[in-house]
Amino acid sequence: MSDLARAESLIGSIPDYPEPGVIFRDITPLLADAAALHTSIDALIAPFADEFDVVAGIEARGFLLAGAAAIAAGAGLVPIRKAGKLPRPAASVSYALEYGTAEIEMHDDIAPGTRVLLMDDVLATGGTIAAARELVTGLGGTVVGTAVLLEIDALRGRDALGDAPLHALFHI
Repeated sequence: MSDLARAESLIGSIPDYPEPGVIFRDITPLLADAAALHTSIDALIAPFADEFDVVAGIEARGFLLAGAAAIAAGAGLVPIRKAGKLPRPAASVSYALEYGTAEIEMHDDIAPGTRVLLMDDVLATGGTIAAARELVTGLGGTVVGTAVLLEIDALRGRDALGDAPLHALFHI
């Protein structure tokens, strides 16, 4: 089994969480395994090597991946948080989830033209990532691409993101 296949095998599925009919993809076993985490982070950032200045992690599990990716790449880290969690939000965007609506916010800690790699754990319907792109560009950043650990192909989230560079490590 390859290192990436082993990492993927650590992702669990929990039915009916957080709502009935939703299958939650649990990445915590992958995060707890040092070799799997290292392999996954290297593979997530590889297509964007030397193209970004900061990694913007989308709350909450995207933070965990983005922090590791920023360190591995020698880049900065910017959090994109749920509404009401930042002490000085500069911008916010509302979006639709597969099971409701939400809002995310970001500080204006990046200079205009900063090259940003967006990172999240799962691409489902694409709403969260589309909103994150809107936030970054609205604050003057340039999104060079998006990296996600897992893409749920049947939800067609890629369609909501257009032609912008997107790298999904695993697909279900």
